[in-house]
Amino acid sequence: MNTRPGSRRGLAALLLLASITIARPAPAAPPLPPLPALGADLGQLTVSGISSGGYMAVQFQVAHSRLVRGAGVLAGGPYDCANGSAWRALTRCMSPSSWAPLPSVGELRARTEALARSGRIDPPDDLRDDRVWLLSGDRDETVRTAVVEQLAAFYGEWLPPTAIRFVRVPEAAHAMISIADPQANTCSSTASPYINRCGDLDPAGEMLRHMLGPLQPPAADSSGEVLAFDQGAFAAGRPIDSGLADEAYLYVPKACRESSCRLHVAFHGCRQSAAQIGRRFVDGAGYNRWADSNRLLVLYPQTVPRHGPAIGSWKWISNPFACWDWWGYTGSDYPTRDGLQISAVRSMLERLAAPRQP
Repeated sequence: MNTRPGSRRGLAALLLLASITIARPAPAAPPLPPLPALGADLGQLTVSGISSGGYMAVQFQVAHSRLVRGAGVLAGGPYDCANGSAWRALTRCMSPSSWAPLPSVGELRARTEALARSGRIDPPDDLRDDRVWLLSGDRDETVRTAVVEQLAAFYGEWLPPTAIRFVRVPEAAHAMISIADPQANTCSSTASPYINRCGDLDPAGEMLRHMLGPLQPPAADSSGEVLAFDQGAFAAGRPIDSGLADEAYLYVPKACRESSCRLHVAFHGCRQSAAQIGRRFVDGAGYNRWADSNRLLVLYPQTVPRHGPAIGSWKWISNPFACWDWWGYTGSDYPTRDGLQISAVRSMLERLAAPRQP
């Protein structure tokens, strides 16, 4: 054997080369499927949400009051409560106090009507034929009951009392309440995935009945299909710059594959995006079994956590908990028809309402 130093160095070099794994680009993820055109009936469009999703449901309803017929809101507050300020969102609009009081109903109405006069939202008088269902938990220390009460008072500027249903749950903390998630937390829990069970209370069913009128009982099991689709196709620019995930979900009952169905949009809360809890909200929030027996498509748009710039983007967004934008992190248009998230969801609805392709 040749033991010269040069030979040993050569052997070492060969062994090193043999041990190196050549870095190759990761295979590209397969493209997400497009959102299908299903000829959906937007004539009875309803929306709902929990926490930031509740605020988003209110924003979408008010911005598109000509289109939306009703809203279900758990632990959410009045339209544009934060008025473009994260500080106001965290104080006045979640835990109001003597030094940070809720905006008055007069102030809220004046701001709403000013946006309507400027043509940035639909006229609030178009809310008059809507129906709303509201819920607050007495143990909710995140969004206090006074905030939801102010939302009811805001709606009362246009809706008759019979159109507003307010449910208070003594044991409920800050969470989506559902009887559909087999692993739901207890009613007073404040733990992930923030889906709790409070006895037999079924907010998804109660709100849908209040907004849409008499319904068939929910199906025993969800027999429809959850479709993942390319949500980025509906964003202006990169979806992450709108606070949106690349992928979102649509629940399609079997009957809605062949004929037109009504449509409901369900907005998850902070810390409940698919990036954080998978499909727990999509599968367990409680809407799908009602959708099966009542010919109802359910759209589950998705946000994404982000703090600071992202790969390929220098835009600064501080939204580490994947909340919906109800204070302006995507820009000053956030509560209007031109808001990046509102306009993206509106485009999804247009796609769903398009005629089926032969």
